[in-house]
Amino acid sequence: MLKGTKVFLRTLEPTDSELLLDWENDPSNWKVSNTMVPFSKELIYQYVHSAQDIYAVKQVRFIVCCCEDEREVGAVDLFDFDPKHQRAGVGILIRGEEQSKGFAAEALQLVEDYALNHVGIRNLYCNILEDNDRSIALFEKQRFIKVGHKSNWFNHGGRWLDEFLYQKELV
Repeated sequence: MLKGTKVFLRTLEPTDSELLLDWENDPSNWKVSNTMVPFSKELIYQYVHSAQDIYAVKQVRFIVCCCEDEREVGAVDLFDFDPKHQRAGVGILIRGEEQSKGFAAEALQLVEDYALNHVGIRNLYCNILEDNDRSIALFEKQRFIKVGHKSNWFNHGGRWLDEFLYQKELV
């Protein structure tokens, strides 16, 4: 478990299947996760029960929990892990009613520490759509640098959005 003052990060448990099914199948999250169709219970169950070894499956997901009462407030992922080049993508989801409480910033700090000191990741990156002001503010506050701009990259209901690439060197 990775612990901060507001949140702690824990690995997935079998009991998280229903929680993840709700989050992954919420259409309001599909835009940021690039999901096109709902996930089946079986697929989520298999994911939760698969090895969460970042070296084996090239990703790991942590559940973000509030220190105060241990409620699940979100998830943070490291994905596309490349051990040779010591880099990975990072993504974070905090439930709507739990946003603006400092949970995302602390969860991101905890996962950065894990990535650098336990996995040996030197660089993290994230892709953020131009209209996701909260994520842009979060990652810029955490000293991620905008290093790329993909024009008309994402089609959201016939409206084309740009996507920004952010990167942070951890060392």
